[in-house]
Amino acid sequence: MEGVRKTVADTQYYEGLGRRKTATARVRLHPGGDGSIVVNNKPVDEYFSRDWDTKHVSDSLVATNNAGRFTMTVLVKGGGITGQAGAIRLGVARALLKVDPEYRSTLRQFGLLTRDPRAKERKKPGLKRARKAPQYTKR
Repeated sequence: MEGVRKTVADTQYYEGLGRRKTATARVRLHPGGDGSIVVNNKPVDEYFSRDWDTKHVSDSLVATNNAGRFTMTVLVKGGGITGQAGAIRLGVARALLKVDPEYRSTLRQFGLLTRDPRAKERKKPGLKRARKAPQYTKR
């Protein structure tokens, strides 16, 4: 079965990859867990200081009524705090699809499977930033 991996201890997990801006998150859902969430070897409350980001991480689990069924371990790199939370959110949704493909309609309904394409726009030559031009003087 694709998406299901075996670890050294022979426990299976479901893996999903999520990206947002420049952040990349590798999410692993271990079935039969206690519902704990570990991000980069820290508890989620310790890693994310804002409640909104913590809630953002577990949106997919709450939407599919799986809040306490899995232990989640996450490895996230790059980006800022909010970008990392968004990447984890997408990774969890993709991992849940590997658990049960029936979740697709629910996750799609809440907009949890859509990759947010917005990223920082590059600076253009002759401009101060991506779009800000130097002040125009007529005389």
